[in-house]
Amino acid sequence: MVVPVIGAVVPSRAAFHLHLLCGFFGLASFVWGFNIGILATVLVHPGFKKALNKPDASHTGLITAIYYLGTWISYLFLSHPAADYLGRRWAAFIGVFVTLGGSSLQAGARGTATEAYAMMIIGRIICGLGIAVVSTSVPLYQSEVAPAKERGRYVVMNHIGLVAGIAWAFWVGYWFSAWTTADGNYYGWRLSILVQLIPGLIFLIGVPFLPETPRWLAEKGKFDQAQTSLAYLRDADRDSDIVQVEFEEIRLSIEAHRAAPESSWTALFTHRPLFARLWRAALLQFMAQMCGNTAMKYYLPTIFSSLGIEHRLTLLISGIESTLKIGCTIIEMFIIDKVGRRTTLIVGCVVMSAALLINGALPLSYPKNVNHSADYACIVFIFFYTFGYSVGFGPASWIFPTNLRARGLNIAASGGAIGSIIATETWPVGIANIGSKTYFIFMSFNIVSAVIIFFAYPETKRRSLEEMDDLFGDHRSTRNLIHEAGDIASEGQAEQVLVNPKGDRDSV
Repeated sequence: MVVPVIGAVVPSRAAFHLHLLCGFFGLASFVWGFNIGILATVLVHPGFKKALNKPDASHTGLITAIYYLGTWISYLFLSHPAADYLGRRWAAFIGVFVTLGGSSLQAGARGTATEAYAMMIIGRIICGLGIAVVSTSVPLYQSEVAPAKERGRYVVMNHIGLVAGIAWAFWVGYWFSAWTTADGNYYGWRLSILVQLIPGLIFLIGVPFLPETPRWLAEKGKFDQAQTSLAYLRDADRDSDIVQVEFEEIRLSIEAHRAAPESSWTALFTHRPLFARLWRAALLQFMAQMCGNTAMKYYLPTIFSSLGIEHRLTLLISGIESTLKIGCTIIEMFIIDKVGRRTTLIVGCVVMSAALLINGALPLSYPKNVNHSADYACIVFIFFYTFGYSVGFGPASWIFPTNLRARGLNIAASGGAIGSIIATETWPVGIANIGSKTYFIFMSFNIVSAVIIFFAYPETKRRSLEEMDDLFGDHRSTRNLIHEAGDIASEGQAEQVLVNPKGDRDSV
């Protein structure tokens, strides 16, 4: 079989393996999404309100936002060591394990209202610590095992897992809301939180049997294991051209970055090409939270309640909205590498701005639900908002050199944690004090984000992880060094090589 190297195309069976592998890692993202979505249903559960003595907007906001304090701490101090020293897959393992522990603590919240509140706060912080590791190690793993020209498709599977987890959480909350007896009020919201143990334990059991990424193994000097892993991922012999050429590129990229004077993580701030990536990545994460999606996820049932919708029906509509988001994300998976990340980000911001404008203006024009048509229009445009986020910020990620990748992603992700803290605290307090005008705050962020992305963000589609150096003006880029050594074909043309897939070899 003839295929272009540099990850342009891989054998069909290898692509199937990659989809399964990245999809399995999507289970960790599923736990992440469930952790987010289930809180939205718990906050409106009668039993939860009774256990915490009807928490007001500020207390509800703190329960929501404190989670992101945990993620921020983890991004700065825990996620990077876990991904760099333990490996991408074991980092994801630890992240899920910690998250399940924090969730169990929340489900066990009891005693006085103050004691239950304290257990919720501690449990949320622990979940934040774990989810931060998951949210960086999973896309890191997916991006490092995927071919460059199909990387977007595989990394989007991280977001599919996330939105599937959110959707499933809303459906679980909807089903448990039908349990209205005294036992249902006490156990319903607790058991709904514990449902995430099922996918979480499946993931924990499966991780030891999965391969580590070739780039991480090579970074640690385990070249033989790295080559074996790459051969498995490409479904080819270790000595086949596609494995040898890609492995050599990985090896030379690591050596080049180690030899560079900016190999220390401080180079992310002192080396201009690297800092150009860092501030863009951190700002992108911040904008992704300040667009309003984080607040929407947590307070969606409350938003529908404000439109005059009955309690159980709000959970049903929330489940439908979150399920629709899965479909939108799958669409994004197939178009992102063709249309480009920059275009989808801008389109997403424009769509979200329009949806937020409608949701802010109609309740002002028709207050107190006097016009049901206006209320229904708001619901419809919330679905449009979902589409905008799913094709825009939802699957967005950023790329750093191999030796700085985990550190760079975690520093950048801390920008998202800060944005989440602001958004989740602002939303309930804003709605309680200025009503639907709160939507205009987040609308303005989307408009500004679209302008910033248009002028400041280059397109990265169809570029390998090592080609990013050239894009950001690093003239000592890994790719240039490799070209000078004559180890790959001239830039702009993919070398045609013969691949001996395992299926062909086995049939001989």
